[in-house]
Amino acid sequence: MTEIANLLGAEAESLLGHTCKTIPRDMLHLPGPNYVDRVVVPKDRKPGVLRAMQSLFNTGRLAGTGYLSILPVDQGVEHSGGASFAPNPIYFDPEKIVELAIEGGCNAVASTLGVLGSVARKYAHKIPFLVKINHNEILSYPNFYDQTLFASVEQAFDMGAVVVGATVYYGSQASRRQIQEVSEAFQLAHGLGMATVLWAYLRNSAFKHEGTDYHTAADLTGQANHLAATIGADIIKQKQAVGNGGYNAIKFGKTHPKVYEELTSEHPIDLVRYQVANCYMGRVGLINSGGASSGTGDLAQAVRTAVINKRAGGMGMISGRKAFQRPMGEGVELLNAIQDVYLSDQVAVA
Repeated sequence: MTEIANLLGAEAESLLGHTCKTIPRDMLHLPGPNYVDRVVVPKDRKPGVLRAMQSLFNTGRLAGTGYLSILPVDQGVEHSGGASFAPNPIYFDPEKIVELAIEGGCNAVASTLGVLGSVARKYAHKIPFLVKINHNEILSYPNFYDQTLFASVEQAFDMGAVVVGATVYYGSQASRRQIQEVSEAFQLAHGLGMATVLWAYLRNSAFKHEGTDYHTAADLTGQANHLAATIGADIIKQKQAVGNGGYNAIKFGKTHPKVYEELTSEHPIDLVRYQVANCYMGRVGLINSGGASSGTGDLAQAVRTAVINKRAGGMGMISGRKAFQRPMGEGVELLNAIQDVYLSDQVAVA
């Protein structure tokens, strides 16, 4: 706990001592050792999905806690191989990606059809695979906000994947087609006994208004979460909320004054609590993304994100670039520091 507090620095008291008075914790379906029995079993999921979810929760340093630490490495497509792996070229080799996830004590490794398929026979039985089936590649010019299917659910199933992942760019012109594609893919994945994770990201230039970027606003990301839960996501990956008031700023869509007056505050834990509430009050798990690597401050930033997520009622973190854009030993240390937050009894839900 002392190390966590030290990494939080001047924010330690605010983040570790905060009590959420917006949406109380007793309204949430919180992560825990019996999460599958308590929250997933009542759903319409097949037994295979229950097994898939439990295999996630039974792997890595967080096994048995109900929390998740996932290593995502799909940036070779989403950004570029050079942008992603030049800082540490060993990760051009897919085996090194999987090794980092295993050595780092992760619950799962998330990547592309090509990356995971290239080492599936060696590792699919050693750590749960999460295959991301759609991507936005930025070699096409001019680029635009869309997600293209790179793989099928059947291909993920055939390589032994436990989870299928996909992105929807909510707010983009192509979002309605993406919603249909992903909904159908998730239905097929559930039928084959796989769990599902949705990257529920906002993409629209209108969400940047008068110098403020509302792509991470609590009200807009909360609605993205609600839409993600609607199309069958078992777990939602979302950027951690920063700020609020996106609806009011862009003057589009519908909201309610109580969202800002009673259900949220300016405190980061309360903002993320609203994200959790939109995940059916925790019936769908919320994992926050780790974001880009900024160098020496990555460890402190990762721990801060984990503390906010856990105290808000979230299910964990999915952190990639901060871990793999540095020597493997340092990447393992960073992943372990994130996991230590979820292992700490002294970092409790607010």
